[in-house]
Amino acid sequence: MEKIITFANYLFDPLHFFWKHKITKQFLASVLVLVFIGSLVLIEFKKFGVLPGSYPWTKLPDNPFLAVHLAFSLLLFVEVISFIFVLPCSMSKAVGKQIEILSLIFLRSCFKRLTEFNEPVNFSNHLSTILEIGSYGVTALLIYVILFFYYRTLSKQADRDDSLPGNKLFYFVGGKKLISLVLFIIFIFLSGYNIYAYATSQRPVIFLNEFYTLLIYSDILILLIAHRYFPNFEDTFRNSGYALSTLLMRLCLTAPVYIDALIGLSAAIFALALTYVHIKTKSK
Repeated sequence: MEKIITFANYLFDPLHFFWKHKITKQFLASVLVLVFIGSLVLIEFKKFGVLPGSYPWTKLPDNPFLAVHLAFSLLLFVEVISFIFVLPCSMSKAVGKQIEILSLIFLRSCFKRLTEFNEPVNFSNHLSTILEIGSYGVTALLIYVILFFYYRTLSKQADRDDSLPGNKLFYFVGGKKLISLVLFIIFIFLSGYNIYAYATSQRPVIFLNEFYTLLIYSDILILLIAHRYFPNFEDTFRNSGYALSTLLMRLCLTAPVYIDALIGLSAAIFALALTYVHIKTKSK
């Protein structure tokens, strides 16, 4: 087991360093800009008949708002990878990152609804779409506000991992790094499969739905690992509650319009209340 944990640390740490490096962030930001401009230009060229009417140009969409949706989806995937590298830090920080991703999902839903409009934008006969965009926008804003209080509450809590002796800390954090590596490999596999599916006109997987399902399992696994080092009822309840919060986030991804916003807000509020009560309980 020690060799596996050592290998996980050996592989995870350089990947984490590379991902959070300033050059990597600048490169990804440039890629997002180029993808947005490039896809927008290609869609407009297709509309005006500049591109040849053969494969693969025929697979390009006709609505330029899809370029916005594509760019924002890629930004969301970047945040998902960032979450994978945050996971070994602590469950509370990982849940905070999940809530951040959830707020971006609702913002992406706003841009996704924009694809129902055509140029020039005409708001007639689109009242229901406008209401949905407003609902998702307000939900994202409220989750952002909840995040402010969540991180403010979290700043009052000392890192529990630091209380472990060196050898136990090595195995505990190493176990979480191993889980993160597995999630990263699955992330790459799902991304590769979706690219292949789009290129071959097959049905892709719903990426975020599948990934949040995996997060439920990973949260339960981390809960069981943490119970070995933090067997107290308060810690077990908190970690179980965080897993429930992840489950609620997963459910909101497939819920109907307006219901998904209510479930997403409930997940964020639940995580905030759980963290606040846990810290107050530990401070007594």
